[in-house]
Amino acid sequence: MYMERAARLTGAVVWTNTPSKAPGAGRVLPDGCMDLLWHDGRLLVAGPDTRAHSTAGGGGPWAGVRFFPGTAPTFLGLPAYELRDRRAELADLWPAARARRLTARVHAAGDPARGLEDAALALAADANPPDPLLRRIVTALDAGRPVAATADELGLGARQLHRRALTAFGYGPKTLARVLRLQRALRLARTGLPPAETAAAAGYADQPHLSRDVRDLAGATLGELLGGG
Repeated sequence: MYMERAARLTGAVVWTNTPSKAPGAGRVLPDGCMDLLWHDGRLLVAGPDTRAHSTAGGGGPWAGVRFFPGTAPTFLGLPAYELRDRRAELADLWPAARARRLTARVHAAGDPARGLEDAALALAADANPPDPLLRRIVTALDAGRPVAATADELGLGARQLHRRALTAFGYGPKTLARVLRLQRALRLARTGLPPAETAAAAGYADQPHLSRDVRDLAGATLGELLGGG
């Protein structure tokens, strides 16, 4: 069972999950985010995904803090591209003593989800604020603005935007726009909007374009993601 709530850290989400062993269960879709995870007494970092990640049969409960896109690299001191499509133990990414201190802090909280939330707040307090330009990039692309127009509006060259995106989001702005469009389409489809109308409203050329993108990024059909098969 998966549950989530808004975190006390702006833009972040705290979640818990006990993966099901049912076929097809536990599919995590690309969303442009990075997560700090707690599982089996260990802290891990989930990097930005470019394809669906399966958690089925994960061997016990998980807890996590999902950071707003582009903010985790600042808080964790890790460029997002190094963690693309990866789940890595924090002890392999940070100096051992620092990783142990944060792990002990989460463990001492008793409730891993609350401990992770407290840890995220502490990391944010110790770091410089994320570049506000990153949120503007996410907002523009999530609204369906073309990448070239977004770069122009923000006063960035195409290469500048690409470099910033790699460090903050783990992939270039075109991939980020595609991931955000998928999430936009799913939000619309879950309201009951028919697929053809979902495709048009989300910014796809047509319904087959939506179907291809969903299959490529999610490894499933739209109907399967909505629980219809």
